[in-house]
Amino acid sequence: MIPGNISLRDVAGADRPFLLELYAATRAGEMAMVPWTPSQKHAFVEMQFAAQLRGYAETYPEATHHIILAAGQPTGRIYLHRTDSHIRILDITISPACRNSGIGSALLRDVLSEADRTRKTVSIHVEDFNPSLRLFERLAFCVAVRDGFLLLLERPPAPLAAG
Repeated sequence: MIPGNISLRDVAGADRPFLLELYAATRAGEMAMVPWTPSQKHAFVEMQFAAQLRGYAETYPEATHHIILAAGQPTGRIYLHRTDSHIRILDITISPACRNSGIGSALLRDVLSEADRTRKTVSIHVEDFNPSLRLFERLAFCVAVRDGFLLLLERPPAPLAAG
């Protein structure tokens, strides 16, 4: 159960502007380094966002895509793909204004709790320069595969309590 005032709801068509803005925030540093006009940057980000959504939908058609709400307000998204043995976090993004407030930690702990109950490994791809890497390490994720700067992090289910 997600604690406090944090909840999830399914993504709806009306969420596209929020999701695009959220995605753009993840690319802001990169966009600051290119010599493009604002309209060129916007077009690029929109194209990449659409490609990401299309790629997830084609590769993981049964994945769940939720808006993260804090006190009823959209603050992020979480995209999960579940199999019999695995929970893959395709994406978890918290809006810049709400980062470092415990929302991501709470959601990840909820996913890990589900994985422990269902005996599943949890994984996520993260760049080695992503500040969230520290959070994943604190939550006992370990590097399973390194491909250049891209890391596949995994966290097996917690050991069963002796009893």
